[in-house]
Amino acid sequence: MPSSTLLLTQQIPLTCSGHTRPVVQLGFSNFVPGSGYLLISACKDGKPILRDGATGDWLGTFVGHKGAVWSAMLNADTSRAVTASADYTAKVWNAFTGQELVSDTTVVTGSQDKTVRVFDIARPEHSTAMATHDAAVRSVKWSRHKRVVVSAGDKRILMMDLRSPSAVKTLELTDSISNISLTSDGRILSCALGRRILAWDLDAFKVIKDMALDYEPSVAAINPQRTRIVTGGKSDLLIRSCEFESGKELEMHKGHHGPVHDACFSPDGEIYATGSEDGTVRLWQANPGAAYGLWQLRKI
Repeated sequence: MPSSTLLLTQQIPLTCSGHTRPVVQLGFSNFVPGSGYLLISACKDGKPILRDGATGDWLGTFVGHKGAVWSAMLNADTSRAVTASADYTAKVWNAFTGQELVSDTTVVTGSQDKTVRVFDIARPEHSTAMATHDAAVRSVKWSRHKRVVVSAGDKRILMMDLRSPSAVKTLELTDSISNISLTSDGRILSCALGRRILAWDLDAFKVIKDMALDYEPSVAAINPQRTRIVTGGKSDLLIRSCEFESGKELEMHKGHHGPVHDACFSPDGEIYATGSEDGTVRLWQANPGAAYGLWQLRKI
């Protein structure tokens, strides 16, 4: 069990401003040839923002929703972004121009009506209900590797293959789910619930981590190398970085001024992003002291 007595460590994160309300979801892209990678954020201000992933520099804002945006994701080649909002719409955007699109794209959504649906954007009036939860769907993730949709609601996680809609795998849990996350390669699913973190290997479909904590995590994200777990505390607002195998706490940071709603690692695992109730996105080094992005070593 990680110790909560670890002293706060000194790391100055990159603070990304621009939102005016709580940031509720984050997502890094794959590597873009010649351009590194991107970061997209969903916010209750209704204006998803696209940034340079390594530096946090603002690239553009997707303007068009009329309500809080609860989810924002980029497709595999980062040419498209999809956002879902409290205005009862899901929108597809050209990620380079910010133009709203209607194209030959499949979008999966989760809703307060407890249903996971698939939409063909070419025929947005048609949707197919894939599965139903016992409560509102809190999160929907897409595993690029396994080609499955993962959804979470209350105490249940469902995994669905779009090619076989009737083949649904169910994970029944004992506590309400705070957050689910996928590694950038789509192979590892992690879940924050109660005072625990659970992780599954989706290739073998088995639990590979069941870690008890002395605090309630709001989020849990694992790096693609399976060496680090990052968590956010629900009440203490602390960011903790732990060894994946042993659960030993390596670092503890205070930076946000509100609860952390989401966290994710860059595709190379060098940095991780956190989004908070305070309306900011912060970028942290997974290996503090290394030269990376805007963190450069200086000769004295």
